[in-house]
Amino acid sequence: MRFLARGDFPQLLAALQQAGYTCIAPQIRDNNLVYDELTEVEQLPLNYQDQQTPGRYRLIENGQQRYFAWANGAEAVKPMTFASREILWKVKRDDAGKLAFEEVLPESKPLAVIGIKSCDLAALHLQDQHFAFNTYGDRYYNLRRRPLIFIAVDCSHPAETCFCASTGDGPDARSGFDIALTELDDGFLVRTKSSIGKDIAEQLPLHDATTFQLSQAEKQQQQAVEVQQRQLPSRNLKASLFNNLEHPRWKEIGEQCLACGNCTSVCPTCFCHSEIEDAQLDGSESVHYRQWDSCFTLGHSYMHSIVLRKDIDLRYRQWLTHKLGSWHDQYGRSGCVGCGRCITWCPVGIDITEEAQAICGGEQS
Repeated sequence: MRFLARGDFPQLLAALQQAGYTCIAPQIRDNNLVYDELTEVEQLPLNYQDQQTPGRYRLIENGQQRYFAWANGAEAVKPMTFASREILWKVKRDDAGKLAFEEVLPESKPLAVIGIKSCDLAALHLQDQHFAFNTYGDRYYNLRRRPLIFIAVDCSHPAETCFCASTGDGPDARSGFDIALTELDDGFLVRTKSSIGKDIAEQLPLHDATTFQLSQAEKQQQQAVEVQQRQLPSRNLKASLFNNLEHPRWKEIGEQCLACGNCTSVCPTCFCHSEIEDAQLDGSESVHYRQWDSCFTLGHSYMHSIVLRKDIDLRYRQWLTHKLGSWHDQYGRSGCVGCGRCITWCPVGIDITEEAQAICGGEQS
């Protein structure tokens, strides 16, 4: 474990930029944290912490002189790899009626993502399993994903809505990063995972971490676990959920839920999408788009003139049973990484941990 003094942190940005990476990091926009290009450390949210409760998000100044004393914003890294809307191809018809198709591929940019938390690294691994780690990998996803490197920061200040400790995905980063930082008052403990991360770290003025700094980091990590009051009843709720498909709680949730799709938009693991044609009226050309979709929309379950899930309670049931249940068949684990975004950004404050507890009867793993 090595140590980077706070005053030397700009040298990390310089090393990344010199290696050809554009730095991306969370910055404050409209009282939220959003990823944007970072050219100097002054753009980072120094002294800020997030306050999150069901249906509410606020950033407040806490005077701690730290850059990463927050849990997360609405946006994870998903939009960097799985675009919310993108052109897949275009087609034109010539005067003879012949069609010419043109594939439109995204630009592949080397980005260094700074400040990613452990829950979002776990979510990215699930996205990789869906889009990249299979026989027929998604070219659009892979062109964006492969040039990315990640400088993670251990989560020292989980929000009230966080429960990553119960899903096993935090608060400290354990895999999926190139460099991981533990922010302390006087600087950062640094550890590396990849050859790229090691090459970057070798350019920094690092020192051996002191026993006191290591003790601080351990205490901070333990506190980040202990402050999390929410948890899922088990890491594998498949059997319990599918044994309770007629539970009365589904109807109760359906009466509250607006089916707005906020939860699926902010969820870092959701991958549902639809494809649409934007055709000219004269039939001369058309553009084929892929865009994010949600299992909460009425049209998501439309099949052969029938909507399979007309009622909102059935849509919520579909989302929860898939996310916490049948994902185990697809990816060997739950689709929830405990980031708590679906709780914070739900307009009516529906809490996934509360609903899972109510439906599964407090089952323990």
